[in-house]
Amino acid sequence: MTGSEPLTTRSTRVKQARKLARRASRTSARRFLAEGPQAVREALAYTGPGGPCVREIFATADAEDRYSDLRDAARAVDADWLLVDDEAMAALADTVSPQGLVAVCDFLDVSLSDALDQAPDLVAICANIRDPGNAGTVIRCADAAGAGLVVLAGESVDPYNGKVVRSSAGSLFHVPVVSGVTVIETVRTVQEAGIVVLAADGAGEVDVDQLLDTGDLARRTAWLFGNEAWGLPTVVAGLADAVVRLPIYGRAESLNLATAAAVCLYTSARAQRR
Repeated sequence: MTGSEPLTTRSTRVKQARKLARRASRTSARRFLAEGPQAVREALAYTGPGGPCVREIFATADAEDRYSDLRDAARAVDADWLLVDDEAMAALADTVSPQGLVAVCDFLDVSLSDALDQAPDLVAICANIRDPGNAGTVIRCADAAGAGLVVLAGESVDPYNGKVVRSSAGSLFHVPVVSGVTVIETVRTVQEAGIVVLAADGAGEVDVDQLLDTGDLARRTAWLFGNEAWGLPTVVAGLADAVVRLPIYGRAESLNLATAAAVCLYTSARAQRR
């Protein structure tokens, strides 16, 4: 629905949506914010087991003019389309220069066992990663590489954090993302599902090129990535079936988390598609 006058920061609906910027409020309401036309478009196209996930969309008048197709898509899934003024949009948005669209979405719940029941061939497990930009980028890379599951295990960042949602560039709505499980439980459950777990670590006894050459990466594989600052603790790496390093051919000291994840996931994707 569209009101005759744009909503302001004093509107109850705007105030309720603003609360979702806090993790505690998201957890309580089981809803989160998706900002920008790309995220809103993918949210509206989501076809998960629970049906449509978008409940309402806040839009400025300018955004309504530019994205009339999204307004029509919102109507098709019975999501409210609410005009807001620029001040209200600035309060709802998490970016310096908002693009005029923010959607309120239901949590995209999936359990680890249900996700594994879909028999993914490629999985990304993030162990205690804290940076939301890295988490969102790993989700995006996993989606691009054709992975069937991402797990943000242990003390990893909330997948519904605003920067995670933005950094995933819509991929949060494409690939199942599981959180709230320990690293140990994740690794063991994935292995019990018949998936080989490879820990990505600079101290690995074998490098990824060797596994590609031997054909080992053609197997169903889960890559285990560690925290940005301290990597994988020995006890966690020891749970994996193998510890694998990425060869550094130049003079760089190392690769950052998101880059390493992209290399590992794409190398597996290449091997599995041969």
